[in-house]
Amino acid sequence: MNIILLGPPGSGKGTQSKYLEDNFGLKQLSSGDMLRAAVANGTEVGKLAKSYMESGQLVPDEVVMGVVFETLENFPADKPGFILDGFPRTNQQAEELDAFLTKHGKTIGAVILVDVPDDLLVKRIAGRFTCGSCGEVYNDFFRLPKIENTCDRCGGTAFKRRSDDKPETVKERLEVYHTQTKPLVDFYKAQGKLKTVNGDAPIETVTRQMNDILGAAG
Repeated sequence: MNIILLGPPGSGKGTQSKYLEDNFGLKQLSSGDMLRAAVANGTEVGKLAKSYMESGQLVPDEVVMGVVFETLENFPADKPGFILDGFPRTNQQAEELDAFLTKHGKTIGAVILVDVPDDLLVKRIAGRFTCGSCGEVYNDFFRLPKIENTCDRCGGTAFKRRSDDKPETVKERLEVYHTQTKPLVDFYKAQGKLKTVNGDAPIETVTRQMNDILGAAG
């Protein structure tokens, strides 16, 4: 079973990917991790990607696809399938992915969209902060320390926030996501592969939805 996970930043895709890895034996393949691995391994396409990354340029689509396809060509035979996260990002990438998989006798079994309202995503991302000592994660709206300005886990009193988690920055990222993802949603809906889960639900409920989808598709 090979699946694609679609979802905005803060939707909980990482949590669900971990569940799918642990319970179905699938391997998560994120576009960022694949790029870094190709660079670290010094593959031909990795060297090409490195030249762009070191000069601060965006890695072109064709290089990203080369890294993804190289990874899939060397995918472990003992794994029952993969989870693609962060790829494809465009319809052209989706079409080329389909062609590549067909050539290798594989297919995408399901495309799962983790759907979460934008206003909740802004709260999830812009509201989060971490303990500067142990990294414990908190949120202004959903999880504050039990004792004000004191970490529940280690008792630390220094907290930090990511500079790119400001509300206005988060909203811009979500706009980009929606612009990129809507064509993909329509693409996979036309193929009959798109499934949607309610990412606003409790984690356990989202996990059950994922389980139902994979059970029906597998």
